[in-house]
Amino acid sequence: MERRKLGNSELEVSTLCFGGNVFGWTADQNTSFRLLDTFIDLGFNFIDTADVYSRWVPGNQGGESETIIGNWLKNTKKRDKIVLATKVGSEMGPGQKGLSKDYVRKAVEASLRRLQTDYIDLYQSHYDDLSTPVEETLQVYADLIAEGKVRVIGASNFSPERLREALEASERGLPRYESLQPEYNLVEREHYEKNFEPIVEQYKIGVISYYSLASGFLSGKYRTEADLKKSPRGEGVRKYLEGRGRDVLASLDKVAEKHNATPAQVSLAWLIARPSVTAPIVSATSIEQLEDIAKAASLKLDESDLAAFG
Repeated sequence: MERRKLGNSELEVSTLCFGGNVFGWTADQNTSFRLLDTFIDLGFNFIDTADVYSRWVPGNQGGESETIIGNWLKNTKKRDKIVLATKVGSEMGPGQKGLSKDYVRKAVEASLRRLQTDYIDLYQSHYDDLSTPVEETLQVYADLIAEGKVRVIGASNFSPERLREALEASERGLPRYESLQPEYNLVEREHYEKNFEPIVEQYKIGVISYYSLASGFLSGKYRTEADLKKSPRGEGVRKYLEGRGRDVLASLDKVAEKHNATPAQVSLAWLIARPSVTAPIVSATSIEQLEDIAKAASLKLDESDLAAFG
């Protein structure tokens, strides 16, 4: 299984990253354990979650995903087989959010307890905190790295301007963000390619893309208005049925047929082939679904395939 360095860090990750937002939401603990075991057995090693997952579910408080992963690590003793990523900064309750020194200190200890581990491989700023100077956040990360609680830091949902500000601050002796987690896929390209790709290429930052299948649209499941009723997520992809979205599906169908693959596999293989992308994030709620999308890691697209998408 191919491994790629994440930015300029020492972390070496698989070309697919499992998105842990489903744990404690659409996958209960037993299902989550099976999914994690299968992911590792297939040769992958990169798992991404956040402290806030899955607070949006009625009855949840946040921390459910980390707790499930922690229980899995305790049961399986597979900590050394994974690169574990989580995030800080989203609202966990009244007054519990942001990237201030004091809050990050509290949040990391809570994540470590839930994950039942002594260290986090990749600790990411989930959302920017405009009320906190980037230097303050980077300094608390420096302290956590020195204490061995965090190995590498990353950013998600930053503006290009604040990302560049943080990277410039890192040149003055502070740790730097070695990864960026942006929305990026075959139908959402312009914002990343225009505003972020030049920055990540300049600074050699790793990229972990989320919404890699555009909320399921790039699986080919939604092709008509009627198809939107197939899933609660259907209405969220209505915008892709107009204009360029249908053209992307047509190209996906052609490339998929050529390789005896699925549109989802081709969509992920396209991301893996992008020079600036380290690993797209994928989620699954069944073993069959996971085994299917995992085939994207071994699907090699040629120049004509890539040209089909412009």
